[in-house]
Amino acid sequence: MKGFVIAGTGSGVGKTSIATGLMSALSKRYKVQAFKAGPDFIDPMYHRAATGRPSRNLDSFMMDDGRIRNLVGFASRDADLCIVEGVRGLYEGFSGDGDLGSTAYLAKTLGLPVILVVNAGSLTRSAAAIINGFRSFDPDVKIAGVILNKVSGGQHSDKLDTVMSTYCRDVKLLGKIRKDPENTLEQRYLGLTTLNSYETCSIEPLERLVETVDLDMLVGIAESFPTELPKDTPYVERSSGLKAAVPYDDAYCFLYRENVECLQASGVDVRFFRPTEGEPLPDADMAYLCGGYPELYAERISANRDFLEGMKQMSDEGRPILGECGGMMTLCSEMKVKSGDVYQMAGCFDATADMVGKRHGPTYVIAEATDSNPLFKGAVKGHEYHYSEVVPHDAEYCFRLSRGQGISGGMDGMLAKRTVGTYLHQHALSHEDWAKGFVESCR
Repeated sequence: MKGFVIAGTGSGVGKTSIATGLMSALSKRYKVQAFKAGPDFIDPMYHRAATGRPSRNLDSFMMDDGRIRNLVGFASRDADLCIVEGVRGLYEGFSGDGDLGSTAYLAKTLGLPVILVVNAGSLTRSAAAIINGFRSFDPDVKIAGVILNKVSGGQHSDKLDTVMSTYCRDVKLLGKIRKDPENTLEQRYLGLTTLNSYETCSIEPLERLVETVDLDMLVGIAESFPTELPKDTPYVERSSGLKAAVPYDDAYCFLYRENVECLQASGVDVRFFRPTEGEPLPDADMAYLCGGYPELYAERISANRDFLEGMKQMSDEGRPILGECGGMMTLCSEMKVKSGDVYQMAGCFDATADMVGKRHGPTYVIAEATDSNPLFKGAVKGHEYHYSEVVPHDAEYCFRLSRGQGISGGMDGMLAKRTVGTYLHQHALSHEDWAKGFVESCR
């Protein structure tokens, strides 16, 4: 497998716009498999629009090295090129004195070269100091190329050429990108603006943004660092004959592809539907409600009584349900949005979800499943976002947290029969057998 990592010197340097533009341009020549470092749901939406293939998340806090390598090999088994977009700065990780959770850790684990994106706005010789500092910080990280972003004009560009040829002769300058506020991505409070499932035109400006990048040189760098990775399935396989209802639309879109594949590997027929568009709840033995932006579509969701009443019936009958963050909010009795309006939800939990607008996250979480947890056992890792507050009127919990905020008092995972509602987002490959609890609860 050949590929490379797009990393930044920090957040906000333009790596998502540049990475997505490069994925789109290179997909016209090759089959490109995209990956995103860290717990992120929105960037992979752009990756998928750019490549036509599902993007994958890689996280060394939630996943061990073997699973990371296995997932990359498995997902790239029919691709020509893999591109990993980093998170934050190249060396930012879980702690201040180690690289676990960082983009650099992933690059070393996968044996891939790094392309460093530098915000060169108002910089000349200082750009060389930044580049050389990043290259010397960890000699095991192979920084093989540089892209200079936010170049102001011809004079600035010429000075940067002189800087690179004088101070950074042994690193390849792949391109200089001019300041271009029109061809960048907008922000929403959980990150970048989500991309509609059917929209492709939003990628075109990003491809124009990277027109000055030398694609042949970029592919040449990737070919210089080939890596062999396992390509077998990373999931436990079984035959269950079960069905799972999984909402997936603009309200429910924070979904790891691996979680779906893990259920499918256990013989589960995953039935997607769009409750925000009025589609009914499909016949199913279990349900998995991921997060997203249900508060933006609360009126539509509340009007879909087939969906909400069906969820309540599934819960009352003891069929397993997992609701993560926005999915948990949907399982509450009601949801209060920022305008102050209150909308009726499924009522699986006697609780109110209130959009308070205070940001807590993304934050890594370490939890221990209690004995009453019907879906998970032992230690559990994941991450959480908090733009809401869930206020239970009477609740039993099934996760005890040693790291993270949860719902209340160091606890998370409201429990009603076999229905679990939690702020915790899990990645299937952070477990030995993530789907096991769903299958056994159905039996």
